[in-house]
Amino acid sequence: MSCNYAEGLSPYEDKGVLGLPEKFDSIEKLNEKCKILAELIETSKHTVVHTGAGISTTAGIPDFRGPNGVWTLEKKGKKPSINISFTDAKPTKTHMILKKLVECNKVQYIISQNIDGLHLKSGLSRKYLSELHGNMFIDECNLCKKQFVRSSPVETVGKKCSGVPCASAHAGRRPCRGRLYDGVLDWEHSLPENDLLMAEWHSSIADLSICLGTTLQIVPSGNLPLDTVKYGGKLVICNLQPTKHDNKADLVINYYVDDVLEKVMDILKLEIPQYYEEDNLLIKAEKSIIDWTISRKDVLEMEKIFKAKCKGVKKKRVLIKKRNVTDVDKNDDKTKIIKLEADDKELSNIGEAIVAF
Repeated sequence: MSCNYAEGLSPYEDKGVLGLPEKFDSIEKLNEKCKILAELIETSKHTVVHTGAGISTTAGIPDFRGPNGVWTLEKKGKKPSINISFTDAKPTKTHMILKKLVECNKVQYIISQNIDGLHLKSGLSRKYLSELHGNMFIDECNLCKKQFVRSSPVETVGKKCSGVPCASAHAGRRPCRGRLYDGVLDWEHSLPENDLLMAEWHSSIADLSICLGTTLQIVPSGNLPLDTVKYGGKLVICNLQPTKHDNKADLVINYYVDDVLEKVMDILKLEIPQYYEEDNLLIKAEKSIIDWTISRKDVLEMEKIFKAKCKGVKKKRVLIKKRNVTDVDKNDDKTKIIKLEADDKELSNIGEAIVAF
């Protein structure tokens, strides 16, 4: 459960801005913005999606910084009233839509801050996924760094050793004398090298980054979408709360992620796939060893693509978009949320103020 995960982390005071009020676009504006998002996805050659805790709340897993988030309530000495176990949680409509968009080659990569394993359960291939903060359903060897799928969530967090021998030999690989440990990061840990490299490279070559259900407060993961902007791509943010990068985005949508993506799928004329238990790798992991390691071949291939497109290219400065004051509450000066009017002219006529990256 999110609470158990949060309680297992080391004490850490600075958990970011908590409990900011949620905002909702009008239905008319939502529909217009979804049309723009669908058009951006349709015309993009390389789209990257950045996912946060907000895409898992409809699965019963609380977020962390929302009005009823784990850390927001923790500050008040409370706990969320709804908190399903990681074992019982099922992929949401958003998880299944993202899997479909990847299969249709409309999304090329997904970068997740989530440790809940729902992308894995959805059937999304590891080839298209970076898990920057770990996964409750993954063990990792301390020597060969191979990762293996578990049928149940890890009992510890913070990269603690379980004492179980590495499963490489059972997966048809060279025997290894290492031991398995949980792959869930604590505050002081560095992000997994290959996950971070793939995330940085994909973000840099993308012509569209879409942020879903994240306030983008944790770095470096929260700053990765800006790599897309710095190399000339567009940025879309969909979140109920304001984020620190709203004023750098080309489009900000304040609404439930499931509803936004459902409308986008309808515009793109794509069916939303159902979740089937038999596709869940956790069930298969009960009977066989499943390797969840990022392929070295994929890493080398993406490095070549990144260097070919970005090496020697001067990064652009990050634009701060002009604010549409007619769409912002008078008492909302601190949030600096952009509310772009939903027409193509607005998207191509963005503000002129510039801030150095």
